[in-house]
Amino acid sequence: MSTDFLAQMAAASLARVRAARATCPESELMERALAAEPPPPLRLTPGGFDLIAEIKLHSPAAGRLREAAAEDIVGRVRAYARAGACAVSVLTEPSRFEGSLEHLARAAAALRPLGVPAMRKDFLVDPYQVIEARVSGAAGVLAILRMLSDAQAAALIRRARELSLFVLLEAFDEHDIERLHALVAQLGGTGLLAGVNSRDLTTLEVVPGRLEQLGPRLPERVPRVAESGVSCAEDAARMAQAGYDLALVGSALMREESPAELVHAMLAAGRTARNTGARGR
Repeated sequence: MSTDFLAQMAAASLARVRAARATCPESELMERALAAEPPPPLRLTPGGFDLIAEIKLHSPAAGRLREAAAEDIVGRVRAYARAGACAVSVLTEPSRFEGSLEHLARAAAALRPLGVPAMRKDFLVDPYQVIEARVSGAAGVLAILRMLSDAQAAALIRRARELSLFVLLEAFDEHDIERLHALVAQLGGTGLLAGVNSRDLTTLEVVPGRLEQLGPRLPERVPRVAESGVSCAEDAARMAQAGYDLALVGSALMREESPAELVHAMLAAGRTARNTGARGR
């Protein structure tokens, strides 16, 4: 996922926004968002460790992970929620990840009775896409700082707050984290999560030690999220020990026919490590 790849994704995302606007003006979409039933809020375990489980059908790094059967998406998100996931991330990018807003809407509808929020994960470049997420039932969105100017990131955050959505701000390196600190200082930490993605942007491989190296540099006033490279209970324990409050797990869970057991194991390991660390302090 090189910078060129991110530029391609940004251009494709902008084209999707333009096409969507031609079909539904932003003012009309905003009316639909404000009239929609509020999604379940994100609730984190105080002083604990939580998991955002992901629906990802295809990965540029790992290839095909699962078919796009509607019943599998619904059954999988329900399994995630019942196993204790605090939220479910849903890929909506169509060309490289085979996602869609329809997948998000299905997931959000299945999660609503269980009180678990859905998050739109995509290459967002315009506040219009935040409104799309809300109309589709999401309670949160991902924003990749590397793809956005400071003004664009601030605009996405402000629109999310208008609609009571949380925002996971994703960083890859120290420079991204500096910008993340500045955004939190400028706008406050309400409704924000701070994440580190451990994948190398050129090779797509997970960089050993990146999560542990960069985690302590994230803002302390917002929950910290470990992204990519968390695939087992031992990884979850390491992330909790490194100071993360959550892990976002996609490929490992998508490969499981029955993912609930892995969700349980990761949560148990992470919370044990967090509690042990708290007692040690």
